[in-house]
Amino acid sequence: MSIKNRLILMNFLQFFIWGAWLITIGGYWFQNKGWSGSDFGIIFSTMGFASLIMPALSGIIADRWINAEKLLGIFHLMGAGLLFYLPQVNDPTAFFWVMMVNMIFYMPTISLSITVAYSALNKDNLDIVKEYPPIRVFGTIGFIVAMWTVSLLKIETSAFQFYVAGFASIILGFYAFTLPKCEVGKHEQTKSFIDSLGLNAFALFKDYKMALFFVFSMLLGASLQLTNMYGDTFLHDFAKIPEFKDLLVIEYPAIIMSISQISETLFILAIPFFLKRFGIKKVMLISMVAWVIRFGLFGYGDPADALWMIILSNIVYGMAFDFFNISGSLYVETQTDSSIRASAQGLFMMMTNGFGAIFGSWSSGVIIDKFFLDANGHYQWQDIWLTFAAYSLFITITFAIFFKHKHEPEKIGAIAH
Repeated sequence: MSIKNRLILMNFLQFFIWGAWLITIGGYWFQNKGWSGSDFGIIFSTMGFASLIMPALSGIIADRWINAEKLLGIFHLMGAGLLFYLPQVNDPTAFFWVMMVNMIFYMPTISLSITVAYSALNKDNLDIVKEYPPIRVFGTIGFIVAMWTVSLLKIETSAFQFYVAGFASIILGFYAFTLPKCEVGKHEQTKSFIDSLGLNAFALFKDYKMALFFVFSMLLGASLQLTNMYGDTFLHDFAKIPEFKDLLVIEYPAIIMSISQISETLFILAIPFFLKRFGIKKVMLISMVAWVIRFGLFGYGDPADALWMIILSNIVYGMAFDFFNISGSLYVETQTDSSIRASAQGLFMMMTNGFGAIFGSWSSGVIIDKFFLDANGHYQWQDIWLTFAAYSLFITITFAIFFKHKHEPEKIGAIAH
């Protein structure tokens, strides 16, 4: 098997594991266990907590002591054991701690898989910029296939979704040991612990413009979690309404939600055009407006006459997700010194997937339980989604007013191609 095909399989399994439960865990939590929204909010915060330090720590380990491909395998095998144990947990607090440890093992594997891929492509003298994106697309395809698998097997609200993820994690765990070696770098021994963790990038907060950018990254990072958390269980809840319960959409909601990931792969292709034409700030604003539309369409959509709104919301997700993440990383690339650029990118991810995810998941669970449960214990989904839309609109307006950035097409052209 060629190195590219081996890396494609690695990426496919890497995100298949996540896709098997990430979108559908809400259905398991609310429809199966009947646990509270505030407890569910902290479950999604585990990804944020794990993202704060584990990718950097695993990078240090891979640089100094254990080859990245071996560490990738070890982490996936450890994660598999925890995924198999999750169905045995019958207490939301215990579930939180098991999921926390699972995320501590899973989140660093995302960066480790990138390290393995880059190393293997370099050894084969292949152009990373040209060859890696088509390989990485198969990660998104793996995520989509996992969602379809769980949905078609009708285990979206069942504990079996964790077994599906666990089996895939075992396969990737052992497969990782067969991947090309990423030798421990001796030069990394002299690199300081502070530099290795990327903490030197926090000096960027001294710059008002960069500090503002990172704050908005955190606030928008909160929005990124909301539809992952609640989208699937939102559709499942329509089954409680007689006029909707027999519709095909209610039987396979994860398939409908997978349109979001399909959209992601398509909007990535449009980013160079939008960046060159409109500039980084306007592309980020387009992303924020897309979040407003995403949540607003969910608020007024239903699985029958207004199904088009739910489908359009999922299509818009690709623009909302990709445009901010890619344009944000390019902003960091063009505005920071090369000596701390990697650390700055890590800080950007920490603010969005770390602090932003923690803030969004925890606060949304508390707010939903406090303000959006009716007398019968049913969630008032339209009000929930419209509140999320109002939050995103507030961020959009304040970002447009306070964040100043001059469009420089020549810089974008040099990086985007």
